[in-house]
Amino acid sequence: MTDDTPSALPLALCAGSGPHSNQWLADLLMTHGYAVLRSESGAHLLERAGWVQPDLIVIDAVLPDASGVELCRRLREDTRIGAVTPLALTTERTLKRVERLAALRAGAWEIIAPPHDGDELLLRLGTYVRAKLETERTRADGLLDHTTGLYNRQGLARRARELGSLATREHGALACVVVAVDVEPAEPGVIVTPGDTANAVPDRAVAAVTHSVQALKSAARLSDIIGRLGPAEFAVLAPGTDAAGAQRLAERMVQGLGPTPTASPMPHAEAGASMPALHPPVRVRVGYDAVPNLGYTPVEPLNLLARASSALRTGKPEKAGSWLRRFVEDPATQVE
Repeated sequence: MTDDTPSALPLALCAGSGPHSNQWLADLLMTHGYAVLRSESGAHLLERAGWVQPDLIVIDAVLPDASGVELCRRLREDTRIGAVTPLALTTERTLKRVERLAALRAGAWEIIAPPHDGDELLLRLGTYVRAKLETERTRADGLLDHTTGLYNRQGLARRARELGSLATREHGALACVVVAVDVEPAEPGVIVTPGDTANAVPDRAVAAVTHSVQALKSAARLSDIIGRLGPAEFAVLAPGTDAAGAQRLAERMVQGLGPTPTASPMPHAEAGASMPALHPPVRVRVGYDAVPNLGYTPVEPLNLLARASSALRTGKPEKAGSWLRRFVEDPATQVE
């Protein structure tokens, strides 16, 4: 890796009209420390870019199913890519001024045309990628809970908006599950809430938080977003998840956290089997809400988060004595 290359093996996604399109550029990037993925169509590029989250996207001006300018515009509109990911448009001819302006207006940061100067190009692209990575680091510093490494309230709000926007466009489902964890009493009548120093058992509280974070990460999928709402309260945003999926997610989380006094047995547990317990054990309360199709039933993502948090406190139990509560619209059916 040279001084021209950002650290941490930056990922470049290159889209060309064939397997050998822009091969010289892919070879140049790999030689100087970039990881390179290839796409041979605009549709594949749009699908892949959102999932792999590249640090640089290189697009041929002409692809079989789309123009490079149109792809730049659509990538800029994709909330998963945003405005900080550098886009470079490649062409085998010198573009007219009107063409260059159109590409720049569409969101391209760089137009790569003959004659090619490899050293200059690497310096330019390296500067763009470093700016992108630094922007993301700055954002992350303000969006993460430093104690747990999970998203904080601000981070959850941002990710909720992103997931909600995507689900609305794709008519997908979105669920939110909120979990509250209380440490069981060391003495009769005393409940330790992690972060509550009034109970004077900080080591037990810290252990409960640490265990909770590990359990939530184990229960969630890679696509789920986990955040911390309060000292003992956590939220999971689950894309592509309806009410039944949210219930299964909640059951996995409770199983990982340990048994609760009111928890019903897991449906697939063997007879006589018990869930792993934390010492001291924890009491778990769960609230959730889910929308099966955000395209047909528009719900502000932040409201979904608030509704799941409300269900935790006042929602209707799924069944008598259940630890799981779902948000309901009618206040008359709520319980204290």
